[in-house]
Amino acid sequence: MGKLPWYVDYFIYSCGYNSTIDFIIITDDRSYDKQLPNNVRLINSTLGEINRRATQVLGFATNITNGYKLCDFKPAYGLIFADLLKGYNFWVHADLDVVFGDIRAFITRQILRDYDLISVRHDFLTGQFLIFRNTDKINNLFTLSKDYKKVLAAEQHYCFDETNFQWDGFTEGRYYTEIASEVESMTHLVKRLAENNYLKVHFDFLIVEGSPGKMKWQRGKLIYRNRYEILLYHLVLFKKVAIPKKVKSIPNNFSITPTRFRHGI
Repeated sequence: MGKLPWYVDYFIYSCGYNSTIDFIIITDDRSYDKQLPNNVRLINSTLGEINRRATQVLGFATNITNGYKLCDFKPAYGLIFADLLKGYNFWVHADLDVVFGDIRAFITRQILRDYDLISVRHDFLTGQFLIFRNTDKINNLFTLSKDYKKVLAAEQHYCFDETNFQWDGFTEGRYYTEIASEVESMTHLVKRLAENNYLKVHFDFLIVEGSPGKMKWQRGKLIYRNRYEILLYHLVLFKKVAIPKKVKSIPNNFSITPTRFRHGI
């Protein structure tokens, strides 16, 4: 929460090229006044209002005191924001430090038909972009973690939406029961449930992270090293080293170096 970051313009612009998908940005920043694509809307809400909504929906006191804590609540958005998701077959929680390519080029009708959860990494559930089938069963999935009330009632951030900070263990390919964790994270939970055929999960490596450069965004397509089309670029490290720059407009072709967005290819 707080003022929308400088790179949100690129997030919104890339959303606009995915015109068959609707995007909702919930923010307490009322100063953003740029024109939005038809498929993007801003909803104004404060942390306090979100916390009260979560407490009411979940039936116990929650403790959202900062924007970072919202990450723990992402798996519960299907319940907390059910009114906004009515009528959709799927919903996604996503971060603002993302530039999208052509989402539909990767998330095909067949994948949507066959899977209940779709992650854009091969090794763990991705907080920056995770697709949920919009059903009661999947929207209540987080409640099957033995620790969900502990996580959502606490002020402490647990990285519940991903791995409880145990990314390395999953990236190394270790079995989920061998990865010690203070709480049963969503990745631990989903690996367990998928193993017992409770749901079907799709894991695939469709993103670039870090700040490698060598990316081009061309009319809705995101290309890495002139060879690989990717679904999204996660700016999690890039934004820490990038040179912030406000822009009046974004062209339909730009490149991403290790430290900046460069207009023109």
